[in-house]
Amino acid sequence: MKVNAMKALMKKRVSKIVLAVVLCGVGAFLLISVFKPDSAPALQYQIATVQGGNLTIEITGSGNLALSSTEDLTFEMAGTVQEMLVGEGDSVEEGQVLARLDTSEWESELTTLELNVLQGKINLENAELSLERAEGDDSEDRYIKKLQVKLAQGRLEEAKKALEEASEASPEVVAPFSGFITKVNISGGDEVKKGTVAMTLADPNKFEVDILVSEMDISQIEKGGTATLQADAISGISFPAKVTYIAPTATIQSGVVNYKVTVEVESLSEQGSSSTSQAAATSQASQLRGGLSVTVSIIVDQRTNVLLVPNGAITTQGGQSYVLVLSPTGTIERRTIKTGITDDVNTEVTEGLSEGEKVVIPQGTTATTQQEGPGGGMFPGGGTFPGGGTFTPGQGG
Repeated sequence: MKVNAMKALMKKRVSKIVLAVVLCGVGAFLLISVFKPDSAPALQYQIATVQGGNLTIEITGSGNLALSSTEDLTFEMAGTVQEMLVGEGDSVEEGQVLARLDTSEWESELTTLELNVLQGKINLENAELSLERAEGDDSEDRYIKKLQVKLAQGRLEEAKKALEEASEASPEVVAPFSGFITKVNISGGDEVKKGTVAMTLADPNKFEVDILVSEMDISQIEKGGTATLQADAISGISFPAKVTYIAPTATIQSGVVNYKVTVEVESLSEQGSSSTSQAAATSQASQLRGGLSVTVSIIVDQRTNVLLVPNGAITTQGGQSYVLVLSPTGTIERRTIKTGITDDVNTEVTEGLSEGEKVVIPQGTTATTQQEGPGGGMFPGGGTFPGGGTFTPGQGG
């Protein structure tokens, strides 16, 4: 009885184990069925036409406008400031008197210098007369009198030079060009020395901006290179500019290496010679202000009237570039091409394509990863194109 009971118990346990295994197997099958895709993703593509056009490669950067043409105006002589005729922010014209010294001191100085010249002439005449009278004296005495003549000549020349410089110096500070005063350093009644900076004058039509260019791009930029400038606050207007300075040393921040590049907005005369174009340039330039946020585009390469193909249509393999060309009948040809410069959108094609031909731009998972089929095609699963053409892996040259 006990033996039969034990056998029955073991049978029951075995049945439970088998049932559990079966249930696990069914669960696994269901799990696999849930996660197994019903079908491969559908092929997606676009067709682009090879077109002629222009291609420009630019390096961009941002910064703030600053006045590029400023000059410190100084006094040409020492004296007392009699009057200041302008203040900060005032607009001035070329040749306008901006400040004036009290001329009484200058006039007194001129009188003194004129007397010094007169005295120098008298001293020279006396020295020359003394030398003439020493004709019969010994050689040593004549030598001394010759030296006295040379000394008198030198002192006379110095007196003449001092008088000339004082006469040419002006007690007035005059604007060398039209502009506006950005800073004033003196007031009426101040005592100033020769060379004291009275004020700073700026040309309101000349602006520049400093931008940072990465170490990867700096070798493409040259001094004098062409650029354009757009102000964030002035939409729709692009100002011509040029590169005026490239820093010889790097600016390193948080391990990032950049180089400072200065770009200056071109003057009105450089923007156009006709009166119409200059009037338009003047109207546009009048909207610029110091401190404006701007974006600079430096042109490093450009092509005109070349064949352009979207970058997405080109595959590069082993140093060779290829495109898929769609014929009018719908057949596909894998064609080798030669390329030139490229930007973020298009690439110049120098050989292998003609204007008007159609190229395939693959999209989706297969295309973006640019996996290739057994025969070198870009679509491992194949695909059908407009006109009834079918692309099969390995098709094309």
